[in-house]
Amino acid sequence: MKASLRPGLTAQLEYVVPAERTVPYLLPESEEFKALPPVLATGFLVGIVEWTCIRVLAGHLDDGEQTLGIHVDLSHEAPTPVGGLLTVQAELSNVDRRQLTFTVHAFDDAATVCRGSHRRAIIDTERFLARMSKRTAS
Repeated sequence: MKASLRPGLTAQLEYVVPAERTVPYLLPESEEFKALPPVLATGFLVGIVEWTCIRVLAGHLDDGEQTLGIHVDLSHEAPTPVGGLLTVQAELSNVDRRQLTFTVHAFDDAATVCRGSHRRAIIDTERFLARMSKRTAS
């Protein structure tokens, strides 16, 4: 990681919710999900939060490094309908060796949709893939 990777870095992502990111589309094989209202699914919300946190890191990791999510502590306080504009703000709040903690807040035009924290670990991509290869080979 580069010396510039320090608490206080921020990113924002704006996302218009398509029908394919609503609860009925979360796991197509689930009849239970298909029966639920067409609002932004919590599972997709988590992905959008992770995406925003990854954007915080742009230009601050060394070549060959990436991050993977290791912990999520998020609320999901309000539904966002299809076509709704979700704004996600993320701030790097702590760097503890290779573990990064982000504070996040998401909102749409009507309410706070989500708030909480997310942790990511910095990995050496090549080393990680080599370890995964050993796991899947056995």
